[in-house]
Amino acid sequence: MTDTMTSTETTESVADFAARARTWLAENMPSIDPDHPPFSVRAEQSSWDRAKELQKRLYEGGFAGICFPREYGGLGLDHAYQKAFNAECRSYEMPLILNTPSFTICAATILDVGSEEQKRERVSAAIRGDEILCQLLSEPSGGSDLAGVITRAERVGDKWIINGAKTWSTSAFAADYGLMLARTDWTVPKHEGLTMFLVPLDAPGITMRRIKEVNGNEEFCEEFFDGLELGDDAVVGAVNDGWTVTTRQLHHERRAVGGGSEFASGTAAENASEMPPDHVGLARATGQDGDPRVQDLAGRAFVRRIVKEQLIDHVFRSIGNGSLPPNAGTLIRLFHAETTELEVDTALAIAGTAGVVDEGSDDAPGLTGLMDVGVRYLSRQTGSLGGGSSEMARNVISERILGFPRELAADKGIPFNQVKRNKS
Repeated sequence: MTDTMTSTETTESVADFAARARTWLAENMPSIDPDHPPFSVRAEQSSWDRAKELQKRLYEGGFAGICFPREYGGLGLDHAYQKAFNAECRSYEMPLILNTPSFTICAATILDVGSEEQKRERVSAAIRGDEILCQLLSEPSGGSDLAGVITRAERVGDKWIINGAKTWSTSAFAADYGLMLARTDWTVPKHEGLTMFLVPLDAPGITMRRIKEVNGNEEFCEEFFDGLELGDDAVVGAVNDGWTVTTRQLHHERRAVGGGSEFASGTAAENASEMPPDHVGLARATGQDGDPRVQDLAGRAFVRRIVKEQLIDHVFRSIGNGSLPPNAGTLIRLFHAETTELEVDTALAIAGTAGVVDEGSDDAPGLTGLMDVGVRYLSRQTGSLGGGSSEMARNVISERILGFPRELAADKGIPFNQVKRNKS
């Protein structure tokens, strides 16, 4: 990691870059109270329109895509510059919802394995604030076995014809392009017959529907492909080598979910569910701030978050210097999920019945809003599913970081069209 950036135009220290960012932010970005920020609602199109507007401001001001290469619209700077910018922008409104999955997962994957045309067009458009990218991976019958996808891509003349379905696609309704994994060869083992495609989501042959979650949110989508036509320019990587692309994509997703990606701009909470629960405030509102048991619960959760922040820095540095393999980003992903679960569980334990029954009243205003704790509990598991389940994360850590023997796979080496599977 370097302390200065050198280009054909200028050399600027991290400190000078931060000072310039400080001045520009004060003059160009909306100021906020960082302790009580306005939150974007990912299920609302207006949030994405606002994010694109703010991203355009960053681009025009020369502070977009700090760690992306210059030839694809970024600044080509070291992560130290992004961290310095993150520290300066904490008191300003930022397009945080564009970080995941658009920048930290999709654009990062295209940067790794995409064609020059894909990098120059899609990555550059995202950095400019013109386009949003999403993932089209999970399927209704696939569960966590991503290599078992059955969405079919068939070669017909000079076109690829896509038929099938995807589900749980994060914010796909707001996206312009999606990275879609499809099966292009059924006669080889499942990992060998996959191809990744970059799909324009306004193309004929795509039907999209919103999914309503148990907490009432409608951020996720499902997509149905019926005769979707794509050209060879839509292929990301090589035909039948889609698992290589997917592996890089999952690497970036696991780092992004845990907060360890250099391509994220801004480090504040994107929405209310990402804010750590105010355990002390909950204890006071319920009259338990003097209870040693509650103090111990709150203390444990606070320490866990501090350890998480230290782990992110350690893993990022270790991957950079080669002392840990790239798969070590899974450590961040797993610890993030367990930390989130502990924090939410602790909040509900402190809130008690006030977290599930609205006890707010004029006589007890401190209890008003504690129902949010219960609603948040309904989605506590999301961190354990993104980027593959936590069980899969433990497999990755054991097999690819610690070197343990691989788990037995009954379908290993078997042509996919001979693998037994449930009828959908």
